[in-house]
Amino acid sequence: MWRMTTYGQYCPISRAAELLGDRWTIHIVRDLLTGTSRFNEFISGNPGLSRALLSRRLQQLKRAGVIEQDDERAYRLTSSGRDLEPVVFGLAAWGARWAFGEPEPDELDPDLLLWWLHRRLDPNKLPGPRFTIHVHFTDHPKRYWIVVDHDASLCLADPRFDVDVTVRTDRSTLYRTYLGHVPLAQAHRSGQVELTGSRQSVRLFIDAFKPSPVASIVHAEAPQ
Repeated sequence: MWRMTTYGQYCPISRAAELLGDRWTIHIVRDLLTGTSRFNEFISGNPGLSRALLSRRLQQLKRAGVIEQDDERAYRLTSSGRDLEPVVFGLAAWGARWAFGEPEPDELDPDLLLWWLHRRLDPNKLPGPRFTIHVHFTDHPKRYWIVVDHDASLCLADPRFDVDVTVRTDRSTLYRTYLGHVPLAQAHRSGQVELTGSRQSVRLFIDAFKPSPVASIVHAEAPQ
């Protein structure tokens, strides 16, 4: 069996930590569990992860039998990798209960938030041929557009399409909404997240908005 640098302890916890304890490895497994399969998707979803380091981590996971690649070079979890789901989401539950207070300023990356958010939108719940969402942060100068046409695409420049819904809020509020502290519909009703557009477009956007895969865990652990 291929092994990384070891702790020198014949213990299953040590063996697992040797494989999964390196920087970014858990994030890569998290992303695989939630639908990421392409090299550039891992990069976009993990600012700070270099392409060289990602290549090494993917090779380590392949050698360990945790992931494999299909004929189209997409990455996917093996049965060994899928068995990590309760481990990763168990970490999410522990983190939500014991280590997940208010966000730090350097955690409020708007690029990352919009990357996550646009990948979770359900295009099937938005009308064709095109549905355009403009995201305007009140505490950050960058603007974002999500164009839904079969799939959702994130644009960092104005695509010059008619906007169906404008989302106006601050970064912390949208992070907290996406991560399950409060549902989008409730945040909209309370005025925390302003949604501008026709009544039907706003309702359709709320229906299509899917929060983070860990949102149910975060919501369950939130103080009542």
